[in-house]
Amino acid sequence: MGRGMGARWAVRAGRAFDGERFLPGGATVVVEGDRIVGVEPAAYALPPDVPVTEAAGTLLPGLVDCHVHLVASGAFPGTPGSLEWAGSASPAAVDEVVTASLTAQVAAGVTTVRDLGDVAYRVLAHRGRETEGLPRVVAAGPPVTIPLGHCHFLGGEVDPDDPPTIAQAMTERVERGVDLVKVMSSGGFLTPGSDQLGAQFEVVPLRRIVDAAHAAGLRVVAHTHSVAGAEVAVAAGADGLEHFTCLAEGGAAPPPALLGRVAAAGMTVDPTLGNDPSRFPPVAEMPPHILEMLERLGITDRDEHFARAARNTARLREHGIRVVSGLDAGAMPAKPHGHLWRAVAALVDGGWPVAEALATATSVAADDCGVAAGRLAVGRLADLLVVDGDLAADITVLARPRAVWVGGVAVER
Repeated sequence: MGRGMGARWAVRAGRAFDGERFLPGGATVVVEGDRIVGVEPAAYALPPDVPVTEAAGTLLPGLVDCHVHLVASGAFPGTPGSLEWAGSASPAAVDEVVTASLTAQVAAGVTTVRDLGDVAYRVLAHRGRETEGLPRVVAAGPPVTIPLGHCHFLGGEVDPDDPPTIAQAMTERVERGVDLVKVMSSGGFLTPGSDQLGAQFEVVPLRRIVDAAHAAGLRVVAHTHSVAGAEVAVAAGADGLEHFTCLAEGGAAPPPALLGRVAAAGMTVDPTLGNDPSRFPPVAEMPPHILEMLERLGITDRDEHFARAARNTARLREHGIRVVSGLDAGAMPAKPHGHLWRAVAALVDGGWPVAEALATATSVAADDCGVAAGRLAVGRLADLLVVDGDLAADITVLARPRAVWVGGVAVER
């Protein structure tokens, strides 16, 4: 196995996906240090002094989860390990959860994560842990929200009617060295009292956030469960839309005109699809505000709702909108760390070709996160994954990792 010590080595597999397409006959990937220095056919004859790992299964770039919450373990809202708990937990306790979250991610073949909501900037201290065999981290810090708005307990509140508080919040993020900015353009299911069908910000204050971020060279992604929240984020010039559930009275569907504006603006959409149905709480245990919202939306069949959400993403593809995959890992029990494969599988269930769905969690995702990974290509980071089986024939093979490398270093599993 490659150990990332500088010497050349290679991994060979009879099946391979390079981040954009499946390679007929597989591939031999040559690694030196933390980079890929060669991508050759599987039958390529290596020099005798280059050790090679023969991999059974499919070789592909390590996965990129574009929406995680490392400070939470997916615990039931309000209990230890939940996002609400993180808001008041000790720094040491939060750090312990972050490390456990990263460990679960890399064990599942996720070699880069984009954290979109932590507390007290704790996640920023966990960047650069690739040398420990943990994923690369792109981090936004605490999400910007309104007083008592969605995820206010993470400490990112600003007064939308007071420009100096917005300026102060943005200056703080720049000084802390965040990689991007996350803003809560709509309410969310995890925060009782927040408006899931409305917009938390009007266009002018949200544009102040976007302009300040852009002036500092930072992208802005907006949490948008509602159509109203998405409309404001698009008008304010945000760069990405998280969830993009397009909730409105009576259901969830993206209006054609909104899709056109998102496409014309060149925005990225992360639908945050995928969930573990076995980890959903019984309906009787769901918080009253969630039950009330489901009734307002006319959602009576949970499985059909998720299937419809997956089918809706086909419209994003038809409009040429850039789509990336993120699970919202850690936010709730049904979204545990290390299950990004479920987001990719949901796209396939929604009608996406397998290769295009995989690209949302490899090449397209890496580019959107600004990380030189996501492709089996010369010069790219040697973040690699081998899964057990023929990935082109069965997307669920993505859930069965056999080997993982981060920067050319084999992850002990």
